[in-house]
Amino acid sequence: MDNELLKALGNLLDEKLKYINDDIKEIKSDISGMKSDISGMKSDISGMKNDIELIRIQQKEHGTILRILEDKANTNKAEHDKLSNDMIQLSGKVEDMRKDLATVEVVTARNMENIASLKIIK
Repeated sequence: MDNELLKALGNLLDEKLKYINDDIKEIKSDISGMKSDISGMKSDISGMKNDIELIRIQQKEHGTILRILEDKANTNKAEHDKLSNDMIQLSGKVEDMRKDLATVEVVTARNMENIASLKIIK
């Protein structure tokens, strides 16, 4: 009877352990899946690190380009300001020349009048 009791207890334990073993297999499967997911995440993070490094390099290049463009913009502004000043000065000189030309026209008209008067007297 002891053997039968031991067999019955053994069968009962085997039945109960079967569920525990199934649960352990399921947990192992879940852990394996999590390891795979973590491995994928590590790979993604590694890729992101590379991307970030490339972005940093690109930002430095863009900063250099922006500084160069800023210097050129300042140079162009200075040249534009100089051209504007030169145009203002030339505009003033042209206006003075117009006044002088008007004066010459008036004097020429008086001279023509005087010449016409002299021709009449002759």
